[in-house]
Amino acid sequence: MALKKPSIHFGSKSRSKAEVAPKNLGQQGMPLDRAHPFYFGFLAATGAIIAITLLRAFANASQVFVLIIISLFFAAGLNPAVEFFQRRGLKRTGAVACVVGIVLAFVGVFSSVVIPPVVHQLNLLLKDAPSLIANLKNNPTLEHLNVKYGIIDTIQKKVNAGVHDGQFVVGAFGGVIGVGKAVLSGAIATLTILILTLYFLASLPTVTQSAYRFVPLSRRDRVSRISDAIIKRVGAFVSGQATVAVIAGIFALVLSLALGLPYASAISMLVFLCGLIPLIGHILGCAAFTIVALTKSPTDAIIVFVCYVIYIQLENYFILPRIMRRSLSMPGLVTIIAALVGVSLLGVIGGLLAVPIAAAILLIVDEVVFPKAERG
Repeated sequence: MALKKPSIHFGSKSRSKAEVAPKNLGQQGMPLDRAHPFYFGFLAATGAIIAITLLRAFANASQVFVLIIISLFFAAGLNPAVEFFQRRGLKRTGAVACVVGIVLAFVGVFSSVVIPPVVHQLNLLLKDAPSLIANLKNNPTLEHLNVKYGIIDTIQKKVNAGVHDGQFVVGAFGGVIGVGKAVLSGAIATLTILILTLYFLASLPTVTQSAYRFVPLSRRDRVSRISDAIIKRVGAFVSGQATVAVIAGIFALVLSLALGLPYASAISMLVFLCGLIPLIGHILGCAAFTIVALTKSPTDAIIVFVCYVIYIQLENYFILPRIMRRSLSMPGLVTIIAALVGVSLLGVIGGLLAVPIAAAILLIVDEVVFPKAERG
């Protein structure tokens, strides 16, 4: 007869089922009445608090989001150049290195050509500012207004005090601390944009593929195709805007050589840089071009101003719409309206982003909205 092994119980295993069973904690009540005013008011207040908190958080971090958007824009704009080198047999890393090297070389040439003449011209302008203002009194009308209201005398005193004390530029930025903040913030923003652009440009296919994985599989192919087309349109916009800027730079070079203005190459490079900014960029370019011409003679300044205004009209209504219509498949009217709205909302950044965003919206409307409306 086999012996039965004794069973050994430890801790809670030795308890009976009656001891382990939970006690009666009462009967479950009725669920909350979601139609009750208190319930609705509590949820509405909680949602409003969360929305306000998120909006404030986004507002405080708005500068960071702007830098990220600008970097993505530049990366998408330089991506066609990277693909160009990839089609020639280079890997993605080598193609990115070539494009970044070309961009840095251009920035270096631009800085060496443009910055010294611009600084020299600004120094001459500040030095000659008191005499230029004094010459305004030679005009009988202005002299009569000055005798009655003292406008020219007041301006002359402030300019003389600012130039002689060396506080003109410092005062314009709100003091020495203001100058330091402006230089430091500009340097940090520029460095951040360069680093983010390089990162996005090197890993753009990986980033897009990772983003497409959030889309359901049934719609992933269509979403990826539309998104890739949008990225190509952004690149086409950058190349088109660069073409327009090159035309503006050639115009400035020809006009400078025809009038015999000093620093013709610097003027053309400056106008080219300003031409990269839609609409508002030419305002800056026209002002700088006219000031440089004013150092030679008022007649040359008037000629430059009139010719530049005529060129702006030709570019806005003939050159720019045709180039953008070919590269972005956008009507010229939509291009101009988008640029105007972008500049009015976000300034220079809005002007840069408005046209490609409008092109992306038109693509989505053509591929998604219109077909759905026709099927309905």
